Amino acid sequence: MAKKSRKQQPGGTPATVALTAAGTAFTVHSYDHDPSSPSYGEEAAEALGVSADRVFKTLVTDVDGELVVAVVPVAGSLDLKALASAVGGKRAAMADPAAAERTTGYVRGGISPLGQRKRLRTVLDASAGSHATVCVSAGRRGLEVELSPTDLAALTEASLAPIGRT
Repeated sequence: MAKKSRKQQPGGTPATVALTAAGTAFTVHSYDHDPSSPSYGEEAAEALGVSADRVFKTLVTDVDGELVVAVVPVAGSLDLKALASAVGGKRAAMADPAAAERTTGYVRGGISPLGQRKRLRTVLDASAGSHATVCVSAGRRGLEVELSPTDLAALTEASLAPIGRT
């Protein structure tokens, strides 16, 4: 069962700290994470009772040697070619997991587009704009934050592009 809160919980994550510091309206959702779950994002959507096209996963990629964050719905997958094109690159691939964790300060399955140790160039799938709110990782497995896609794009300085595929 998901718990909701409008206030930052004690021991918040860098993502919730960044949202609070920015004065952004957000809701934290927590749920009991099952380590054996094959998809963290789909697990979050199901646990929160939210459509999988409103829950977005944060993927760290390597575009021509530069780490780039892609934020796409968990209901689909990332189109690497579209991502490379969106940032003016030629080739994109998934980043080395250790590099992604080291650079963002988060663990896989809990990487948030918000409050990263080093701000990376970010691309948000254009489908986010069709929702009043979206959910992204709050920086820990079993913890999601819900906010407007406009606020998410502004706080991450993201560009919007059609980078997801269903």
